[in-house]
Order: sequence, then structure tokens, then C-alpha cells
Amino acid sequence: MTLSIRIIPCLDVDSGRVVKGVNFTNLVDAGDPVEMASLYDREGADELTFLDISASSSGRDTTIDVVRRTADQVFIPLTVGGGIRSVKDVNALLRAGADKVSINTAALARPALIAEIADTFGSQVLVLSVDARRARTNSGFEVTTHGGRKGTDIDALEWVEKACELGVGEILLNSMDADGTRAGYDLGMIRAVRPKANVPLIASGGAGTMEDFAAALDAGADALLAASVFHFGIHRISDVKEYLSRSGYSVRMPSKR
Repeated sequence: MTLSIRIIPCLDVDSGRVVKGVNFTNLVDAGDPVEMASLYDREGADELTFLDISASSSGRDTTIDVVRRTADQVFIPLTVGGGIRSVKDVNALLRAGADKVSINTAALARPALIAEIADTFGSQVLVLSVDARRARTNSGFEVTTHGGRKGTDIDALEWVEKACELGVGEILLNSMDADGTRAGYDLGMIRAVRPKANVPLIASGGAGTMEDFAAALDAGADALLAASVFHFGIHRISDVKEYLSRSGYSVRMPSKR
């Protein structure tokens, strides 16, 4: 049985508003997260990812209230990330309505957190967000933290492999070089990471044209995450799905409501 490709809008939230920029800089306001989540649900998104992009860098917790209000409006799986540092944090988000959580900075600081979350709630709730950029590491890709603002000197491929062994359920691979550029996903990065990940791989960063979505799938992605092309009306989710369906990919078409 062929699993359907998932199309996942990403809401990068800062101070309660959806924002978007290029390479995580020059952020502009893109709207209210609850309203946008509801719209994407109606348009046929398969899942929704909510990332509080300043929670880790500012040392605070993810805004539970916004998560709760967003969860009340959507009927598709909701992944929440940003500022998660413990099993207690995960429990609070799941109780607020999240279906999955995404971790990055805290896992790099203490990899055992991955196993603790997976053992407590199951691997299916845990997404590892890998914000990677091209750098002088063994593979040529380095992991960054704090919304791409800090380098780690940690090789991205080695980190993905270790995280899979510790129990993550999915890898969200975000190219910091391509993020927000609409110049296409980093296909080289996707191809490099694919053999190291024995779990579903979500490609993120750089979606621009319809062909970009197909190219990322051909490079090895199982799901496609995008933000600015959806937020600013360049593409609708239903149009992307129709294009992929015509191109021979298995997608779940939006139901008529």
C-alpha cells in the first residue's frame, strides 16, 4: 500500500502572530495563527505544524493558550515545537491539543531527552526538527539551533542517525540556506539525509514552484512542509495536491465541505 504524500503548512509564530522572512531574518507579519490554521484545515492540509520560533532563543515556554485555541479550530494532526525542554512540557502540549511535538535545541543539548519522550509517549508523537545548513563538517551539513541563529559544529547526518536510534518518529529537515527563498528545496541535503533516516522525512525550506514539490519527493521526502507560498497566496494547498496527483503521486484530495 502506497502512503499518501502529506502537505503540511507551517506556522512560524512569534509573540502570538504568524511571521515569515528569508533565512529566518527580516520577518514580516503573515496573520493570526488561529485563523490561518482554520483556513488551512478547510483547504485540505494533511497536517499543521506550529513553531514558536523565539521560545528557545528567549528561554520561555511555548504559548499554551495559542496552541489550545489552534487545536480547537483544526481537525487534522497538529505538531507543536519551540521551547520544549522536558517530558513535562510535552505532556502540557498534548493536553492542550497537540498531536505531536517537535524538538531541536533541547535535544541537541541533552540527547537523552529523545528517548525519555519516546519511552513516555511513544515515538509517534516525536518529531526531530533539524535546522541544517551547508558547512565544513564530515557530510558538508551542520545542525543549527535557536531558529538558525547558532551553529553547533554537529554533523547533520550523524545527528539524524543518532536521533533515529534514540527513538524519534519523524525528521523535519529544514534547509536554513533555502528557507523563505522560494528557490526550491535543498535536494542535495534531502538525498544525503534520506539513507540516514529510517523514519518519515519531511522536507522544509525553499518551496516556490509546483515543480519544487515534486522534486523534493523524487529526492526522497515523504512529506512536504511549506510556509510563505501558502501564507502569501502564491499557491493553494488544493492546487499543489492536484498538480502532484496529475504527476502520479498519491495524495489525499480535499473533501468537499
